[in-house]
Amino acid sequence: MRWILLLLLLLNAFYYVWHQQQAPMRAKEVAPANGYQAARKDIRLLSEAEAPRSRAEVPAPVDTATPDAAVCLFLGSFEGEARARVVEQRLLSLDIQAEVRSVDAAAGVEYWVYLPPLASRQASLRQLRELQARRIDSYIITQGDLANGISLGIFPRNDSANSVMQRLRDVGYEPQIRELSRAHRSFWVRVAPESRRLADEFLLGRLAGDFAGLQHQLMPCEGVALLQ
Repeated sequence: MRWILLLLLLLNAFYYVWHQQQAPMRAKEVAPANGYQAARKDIRLLSEAEAPRSRAEVPAPVDTATPDAAVCLFLGSFEGEARARVVEQRLLSLDIQAEVRSVDAAAGVEYWVYLPPLASRQASLRQLRELQARRIDSYIITQGDLANGISLGIFPRNDSANSVMQRLRDVGYEPQIRELSRAHRSFWVRVAPESRRLADEFLLGRLAGDFAGLQHQLMPCEGVALLQ
């Protein structure tokens, strides 16, 4: 019985020693695994961590193809060139690059009544004297495709032209009519693109006060004829 008890004590002592040696080994094996699992929770891919910030920091593309290079500021319009030159000189004195330009705009149609040229200038002159003897206003045409023909007047209305034509037919002539496009010329002062920022609202207001009816518009820089 004593041997059995002693054997149990030895077994218990052996088990205790063995257990003490195995416990640290398990701790060393388990602890790194636990640390790895914990660290894994804090690991994120760079693409996941940086993507939101990258999207916020990347600026939107800027469209540099602006129309400012092709559009100019124009001040006007003026019926006479002289007043446009005054505004031009005012701007130049302020170091604002400016120049006077003319604009021809369609202003309707006029009606030209005439007699076609005859075989010779002498014949046309005889016809002219006949018309003047009848007290019909008439003039010899000196140039163009109707040179040596006779002009009987240019009229703003079609009915006025037809009235003159009927009068001539009544006395034996065969007049003709031609439509002419009537143009109206106005003058503008163009501010160069590099000086546009200098022509601010304050300056435009002062100019409008000095020149009644002055307007400002944005128009194509090269779309208006330049006056030399």
